[in-house]
Amino acid sequence: MNGALAGKLALVTGGSRGIGAAIARDLAAAGARVVVNYRAQYEAAAAVVAHIAAAGGTAEAVAFDVADGEAVDVAVHDIAVRLGNVDILINNAGVSADGLILRTSEEAWDRVLDVNLKGVFNCTKAVTRGMMRARAGRIVNISSVVGFMGNTGQSTYAAAKAGVVGFTKAAARELASRDITVNAVAPGLIATDMLEGMQAAARDMVLALVPLRRLGTPEEVAAAVTFLAGPGGAYITGQVIHINGGLYV
Repeated sequence: MNGALAGKLALVTGGSRGIGAAIARDLAAAGARVVVNYRAQYEAAAAVVAHIAAAGGTAEAVAFDVADGEAVDVAVHDIAVRLGNVDILINNAGVSADGLILRTSEEAWDRVLDVNLKGVFNCTKAVTRGMMRARAGRIVNISSVVGFMGNTGQSTYAAAKAGVVGFTKAAARELASRDITVNAVAPGLIATDMLEGMQAAARDMVLALVPLRRLGTPEEVAAAVTFLAGPGGAYITGQVIHINGGLYV
């Protein structure tokens, strides 16, 4: 498939649904070969791969837990052997465990931080050596508006997503000399399965906080990610792109 990313290999973590799936599809539409990572949802990941193939793109699904550093290293090594070094890494995998601080268990805290923050570290570290040898690479981390403005009942998620921003800025400085850019995208209220499951009253209350008066779409987030991963993002690093309809300005 031709496009701005033709010949590039992209790894999208948590690519089986929602924002991750939209990113995988959009990168493929731009010409990239895409590896769709998933942990347990094989059927959903396979559906994303099938969608990309039907549109003339190239993709495959690979299972590993981003929180497991050894599993990440093994998977990235296998990808490199079979497909080549990863040119584009999208750190999208994430989980939540909402609840008030007093009711949040240490296990829930650890799992959210392990996936949402340590997972970004694990995957970035695993692909960096190949990118440094190639003296080129694009890394885009998915943060969240919650990491900037906080939210009641989401202390763990907010802490992890704020950590992603700090990691992004440090990594950008560290890798810039090898022409590797590292940026973040911070979505606001996006129409995914999680929000669709909200009660109508709660959803209306949330929408009232958004100046544009609507939810964002996964495709709108994907468009920003693909831009940062492509030629247009070559001189952008260490930045956070906010996609939130004015919820946080």
